[in-house]
Amino acid sequence: MKKTISVEGMTCGHCVAHVKKALEEIPGVRANVVLEEGKAYVTASEDVMDETLKKAVEDAGYTARDVRQG
Repeated sequence: MKKTISVEGMTCGHCVAHVKKALEEIPGVRANVVLEEGKAYVTASEDVMDETLKKAVEDAGYTARDVRQG
């Protein structure tokens, strides 16, 4: 499963690392976070609910605007 999350509030490499760590704490999730695009590209070994991904980003202190397939 692949999903793309639009993330607001990231301003530096530390922010990217923080969002990546938060997403990868979800079992089976791998994340690639791109500061310049304001996006997190997620690959999961099983289906993860969009709300779970959004909550991880928001608990890390950022805003998840939307989650899309692919």
